Amino acid sequence: MVYVGIPKGQADQEEEVLKTIQDGDSDELTIKRFTESREKPGALWHIYAAKDTEKIREFLKKVAEEQGQENPVDHDPIHDQSWYLDRSLRRRLHQEYGVQGWAIVQFLGDVVFIPAGAPHQASTGDMGWPDCLGSPSSTCLMFVCSLQVHNLYSCIKVAEDFVSPEHVKHCFWLTQEFRYLSHTHTNHEDKLQVKNVIYHAVKDAVGILRANESSLSRP
Repeated sequence: MVYVGIPKGQADQEEEVLKTIQDGDSDELTIKRFTESREKPGALWHIYAAKDTEKIREFLKKVAEEQGQENPVDHDPIHDQSWYLDRSLRRRLHQEYGVQGWAIVQFLGDVVFIPAGAPHQASTGDMGWPDCLGSPSSTCLMFVCSLQVHNLYSCIKVAEDFVSPEHVKHCFWLTQEFRYLSHTHTNHEDKLQVKNVIYHAVKDAVGILRANESSLSRP
């Protein structure tokens, strides 16, 4: 988080921000960073374990049916990024499926790492317009799997996707999921190109070993 500020001419909204943080199920230490240390909160994240992805997907399909919505085979409630898990839905998810995520408030200067395959959500509008649930490669029930980030004040975030050796299998798994989406779906394309990433990583590693072969063979 590289910038957090309040637009000129807009009144201070501390009470509303505090309520949003509390309703987001943030812990006491996080709340104290705002109320006592006076740090600037930029965004509210909810991140879930990759192992709970199928339970979340099943829950969202269930809620959609309750609301009279269809669940097309070539669409996905996570990758469609069409859902925001508010407090009531998060409680239902916990009560009915035993799934509970982590609420993380990102303050100015904070970095948030999202593991590959971990469904997460973020809202991108001032004071509460959410980006929907998604899933990342590293996505937005995003490319890992994204749900939403909730912006508390006007802020600027810098994002960088990367592939770690520990989570390559999740990247392959997500790539396979994207293949079954509609051809017109924004996530149908293989954006990560994980096979190319692995190929070039191995090629570079082998190149370095060969270039230093003589020094490595010395006793």
